[in-house]
Amino acid sequence: MGARQVGKTTVLHKLLDGTPGVLWLSGDDLDVRSLFDQATSTRLKTVIGQHHTLVLDEAQRIEDIGIKLKIITDQIPEIQVIATGSSSFELANKDNEPLTGRKFTHQMFPLSYEEMVNHHGLLEENRLLTHRLVFGYYPDVVTHPGSEKVILRELSDSYLFKDLLNWGIVKKTDSLVKLLQALAYQVGSQVSYPEIGNLCGLDYKTVDKYVTLLEQAHIVFRLSSFSRNLRNELKKSRKIYFVDNGIRNSLIANFAQFESRADFGALWENYLMSERRKAVHYHDIWANTWFWRTTQQSEIDLIEEVDGHLAAYEYKWNPSAKTKKHKLFLETYPGSQLRVIHRGNVEEFLLVPSP
Repeated sequence: MGARQVGKTTVLHKLLDGTPGVLWLSGDDLDVRSLFDQATSTRLKTVIGQHHTLVLDEAQRIEDIGIKLKIITDQIPEIQVIATGSSSFELANKDNEPLTGRKFTHQMFPLSYEEMVNHHGLLEENRLLTHRLVFGYYPDVVTHPGSEKVILRELSDSYLFKDLLNWGIVKKTDSLVKLLQALAYQVGSQVSYPEIGNLCGLDYKTVDKYVTLLEQAHIVFRLSSFSRNLRNELKKSRKIYFVDNGIRNSLIANFAQFESRADFGALWENYLMSERRKAVHYHDIWANTWFWRTTQQSEIDLIEEVDGHLAAYEYKWNPSAKTKKHKLFLETYPGSQLRVIHRGNVEEFLLVPSP
């Protein structure tokens, strides 16, 4: 699973090219979708023939794909199936429930800080940090320096909404674009669905629906507020972040250098949120995540809970910036720890996920 253009197909080709007995089919092809329209075990056995591995690329384009995968799994158990998808509203829907225990899901993101450190070293990646904050980590962006703006505009114009539009789920494309732009301007701030709806010409329920679809298409992700003990803790608030900084900046057509931007704090927060999310996922750390805020405006950017232990993180770009001690949080939740993450210690946060 993963957004379009993050490298799912490329990875599979690296793994499987030259391996005998592999049948490649793409859900982007009309004849492949037609083939699966009236799929029976007999028909699928004929299509698969003597192959022992079936790759279904962009499988979310195939209607009722969960049922089709179940047919193959139940009736042709000797076949190994690898399905890729850029949107989870089809691949991860209720039709896949019968495959529980018989499938493994791997989430792919754009390239990560850790991957790039492993590629060309910590010093080089830290030198590129402000560049990443503006242009992000999409593979084509990283591998084509100098063409970042063109690539990101193509991604946001041609690929970002492709699955949503293909399935006819979104009826008001202009409103969806306005919603994404509004969310881009509110990165780091609490998001009010009624307020956003007024800006985009959408009602509350439609905003909620569209945000859910954007999550399932791996474009944004939500962070809820943390609340357990205090009356003045915000209990039903939310923030919304973008999976990639480059996409966020493309939506608002702002590729200005990081140092000259008024929104550098929002970019730093979005970057750390998305990169920490990748690191925790890739290191198989099971963590609950929130932000914390009180009605008196005391706020902590990220709260993580791992095995019952609470860790709090506050984000500052400048290592010498003043930070609050958040005595109230630490006293309310004894045993919790608070760390300030800045550009001088970012590798400690993103290379070695800490509980």
